[in-house]
Amino acid sequence: MEKAVPFTGQQRADHVLIAEMVKPGSRVLDVGCGDGALLKLLAEQKGVDGRGVELSREKVNLCVQSGLAVIQGDADHDLADYPDQAFDYAILSLTIQATRDPKTVLANLLRIGRHAIVSFPNFGHWRIRTQLLFTGRMPMTPNLPEPWFSTADAHLCTIKDFVDLVALVDAEVEDAVAFNSQGQRLPIKTSISLQNLLGEKAVFKLRGRLA
Repeated sequence: MEKAVPFTGQQRADHVLIAEMVKPGSRVLDVGCGDGALLKLLAEQKGVDGRGVELSREKVNLCVQSGLAVIQGDADHDLADYPDQAFDYAILSLTIQATRDPKTVLANLLRIGRHAIVSFPNFGHWRIRTQLLFTGRMPMTPNLPEPWFSTADAHLCTIKDFVDLVALVDAEVEDAVAFNSQGQRLPIKTSISLQNLLGEKAVFKLRGRLA
């Protein structure tokens, strides 16, 4: 992992962890960039040449007004138009669970970027397991605050599920961090099972085996 990025308490925890994985001066594509907060952080802390793709026209306009190079696009349909290895990093932060075809999206990230960085909520966390066990209903937590019928999440997964998907697209894990709702890293280095039980969210840095 690269040099630690200062955490002010105003940034999203996964954005800070992602920024630590990015080398200074890199070319970055942020897919599902939202209001551009990660692109701003990467520009300020790492001096990256950043580009963004965002589905919401309103958020695209906000990004452009802030001087960010962001276009409207859909991760499920528009990534196929990008050339191979066009960026050093292709990033998808807290978005893969809202895509229709996560496998194809991840494969495209690995094709477009020399590295792919993905963050996602972990549906295997113990609170979620406990709620499902004792209530028999789809869980709601601070990290999953919306009821099942109104959430944009289409393919929630666990850390173990994501590791299986990484293997399925023939990628390798270069770095991985599980963390809690306060952004604190879990002191777990080797046990995927413990990360899966205790981590509320995770960030993975990946590389295609042929990259």
